Amino acid sequence: MTHLDLELPENIFSALRLPPAEFAREMRIAAAVQWYAERRISQEKAAEIAGQSRAQFIDELRQRKVPAIQLDEDELDAELADD
Repeated sequence: MTHLDLELPENIFSALRLPPAEFAREMRIAAAVQWYAERRISQEKAAEIAGQSRAQFIDELRQRKVPAIQLDEDELDAELADD
């Protein structure tokens, strides 16, 4: 596994009132949710980045009010046409 070091100001942790380890965990989850919402990564890859199971990640999406299923109108039409 690759290790990434970030330099952050000491007072940044007070923004979310989290200790550094929890802040880093929250950053991973927030990034994974955002990239998934932007359709840049799959749900499976997002769960991996977040360090969660797919079920946990889907629950995380629900808590953050991000749709777990991402279909645009054309994709939905194609899905419905297949039936």
